[in-house]
Amino acid sequence: MNGLLEQMTEKALKLNVPLSVQLDLTYRCNERCVHCYLDHDDHGEMTTAEIKHLLKEMADAGVFILTLSGGEIFLRKDFFELLEYARRTLMFCVKLKTNAMLIREREAARIRDLGVESVQISIYSHRPEVHDAITLVPGSLKRSLDAVRFLKSQGLRVVIANVLMTQNMQDYPAVRALAAELGVDCTLDPTITPMMDGDRSVLSLGVDQTALQQVFRDASLVGDVEEFCAISTNPDEDALENLPCSAGHTSCYVSPYGDVFPCVQFPLPTGNVRKQRFIDIWRHSDAMNDVRSIRVKDLTTCTSCSHVSSCSRCPGLAFLEGNMRGPSSQDCERSYARTGVPSANMLAKKRAGAGQNLGQTNLGRADLVQIRVLPANVETSATSATA
Repeated sequence: MNGLLEQMTEKALKLNVPLSVQLDLTYRCNERCVHCYLDHDDHGEMTTAEIKHLLKEMADAGVFILTLSGGEIFLRKDFFELLEYARRTLMFCVKLKTNAMLIREREAARIRDLGVESVQISIYSHRPEVHDAITLVPGSLKRSLDAVRFLKSQGLRVVIANVLMTQNMQDYPAVRALAAELGVDCTLDPTITPMMDGDRSVLSLGVDQTALQQVFRDASLVGDVEEFCAISTNPDEDALENLPCSAGHTSCYVSPYGDVFPCVQFPLPTGNVRKQRFIDIWRHSDAMNDVRSIRVKDLTTCTSCSHVSSCSRCPGLAFLEGNMRGPSSQDCERSYARTGVPSANMLAKKRAGAGQNLGQTNLGRADLVQIRVLPANVETSATSATA
């Protein structure tokens, strides 16, 4: 996190301001990625007027960084109307997440002219036969890479997002080399997320512990938390008094249907902007305030763990396991892959006879939802289907 953003985050935290918001404009998509967790049918997306009203409420609440994601954002016919309103009228710092298959010269020029901060594009492999087999759209790699090149030529900051799974795990060095050749940043994300309807069969695509260790111990990579997940800590304070992450403190997520959550990977409903003002949900929601009350000292099991001061534990992922104050198995795996030292949670499971083999754990388990690894000097926003 750079110095200015760190200062802004610190001030937002003191003032209870939602510094950054991810807004998914749609769950519809023109790809059918084998690992995608979204229901792509439209169940009543917010209208243009509703989204503009929401954006105004967000601006009034102090939101500065707006990430527009999906689904595929360019399937919204009103996309540029919304983007122009967000940039020229409300002056948000806007980041986009897209597969870019619908971006042509005209669209790229408008994105440039509107001063978008960055465009994140999903590239799963440098090999068409692998990337296209994941998206299930023939020719999708070429179309996405053509957009990367053109957007870069227009002076835009482009970030390649590479989700790792069994099909493409060995391709990430070549994808990073491709990104370097193109002069763009690259993120790596060994993540497979359960379907929104609860179907967890897709988790079989997840990389195993051996592959995870390969990523975390790759000398060319730096393990880190996301820029908007991070909350700066005072080194003079007791680590047990620290906040777990920024969810509900300086950031949140809004779905295409107006539902507000602490984070895109923290599916705890806190309100709906079709029924309440955004600022009222942010300030007064019992669920949101419950999330804000959590300190490291309140976490079960984690307080006795040797990783307590270095773990990137996500309360949203812990929530998905049944207790947002409990351990996140996924982050236990992350710490183990990084250090080779089992967490207190892993040891407790072993003592309880859970039968977990610490040397052969697998991300395909239902309780492992999200692990993120970032190359050095790369900033990303929260995860979405297009990430």
